[in-house]
Amino acid sequence: MDFSLSAEQAELAAVLRSFLDDRAPESEVRRLMDDERGWDPATWARLASEIGVQGLAIPEAYGGSGFGLIELGVAFEEMGRALLGAPFLSSVGLAAATLLAAGDEDACSEFLPAIASGETVATLALTEESGSWVESAVSTRARRGAAGWTVTGDKTNVLDGHTAGLLLVIARSAVGIGVFAVDADTPGVTRTALPTLDQTRKQARIELRAAPARLIGEDGAGWAAVEHALRVGAVLLAAEQVGGAAAALDMAVQYAKDRHQFGRPIGSFQAIKHKCADMLVQLEAARSAAYYGLWAAASDSAEAPAVASLAKSYCSEAYTFCAGENMQIHGGIGFTWEHPAHLYLKRAKSSETLLGSPAFHRERLATLAGF
Repeated sequence: MDFSLSAEQAELAAVLRSFLDDRAPESEVRRLMDDERGWDPATWARLASEIGVQGLAIPEAYGGSGFGLIELGVAFEEMGRALLGAPFLSSVGLAAATLLAAGDEDACSEFLPAIASGETVATLALTEESGSWVESAVSTRARRGAAGWTVTGDKTNVLDGHTAGLLLVIARSAVGIGVFAVDADTPGVTRTALPTLDQTRKQARIELRAAPARLIGEDGAGWAAVEHALRVGAVLLAAEQVGGAAAALDMAVQYAKDRHQFGRPIGSFQAIKHKCADMLVQLEAARSAAYYGLWAAASDSAEAPAVASLAKSYCSEAYTFCAGENMQIHGGIGFTWEHPAHLYLKRAKSSETLLGSPAFHRERLATLAGF
């Protein structure tokens, strides 16, 4: 099985890398870390209008370009390399995937074109106080009255929840789990930005008090769509982690060439060589896992649930390893606020627990394997 990129996919990666080198250098990453929004609307709009990243995996019938998850994964890898602060995982990776999986034609026609064009930022509001990503942890309630549906409950650690215009709230009705679209500016919704370890990816707490909502898909049948979106999000996040690990390796290798000690580059020392070699082994294995996950998800393979967990588990630990070794190779300077090495380590540690920790996914793999 060949997981090498096609000429078109390689060109997409090259175009996006050039764009991000110009629009998302380290100085811009740091500026957005201190910005309450956490992303630049002008860059977001240009990514939609000039490259069409937001609509890559959205069908043409809903305003997208009709490519697939592999192309979207290529984009996520480049964004991970650049530490881009933008609501791609929340809006494109999770919310759009949930809408498509719910099978609600009217909702897809209404919401997806605006997501594809970058006009609307959406997010998936799933996790609650327990921080768990499983169905049994959902306690937010949905009720249907004379005026329609309302949802009540608290969601926490919602990606870009303080800036998204469309909230896809996962709530429990009398018959089961449902997906509910909530206008973020509607009465009954209170949003509070949360402090995060990774300041390049913003999160929020959302309090819903009888907030008006629209049911997406069938009442009580929403968890299947959520599970699909979590699998898609996991493999896209794995691809992003590969990009971050690659950037950490490149940074370490360049420093090992430039930094001299005892009259020679530190890269000539065996200990540094071993660290760089170990990073490369972890990175290449992670890239294989991520690309296999993208292929399985894109082809709707029966292996997709297991491969998504495999990719998320392995890529999480590989990224953390590479980011940590990068800091070790840099020595004292790598631990300072002024150096970017710590930004990658914080993104790695935050991403490690996002959408489920490696332990969570290994347990899921064991369950799927029948153990």
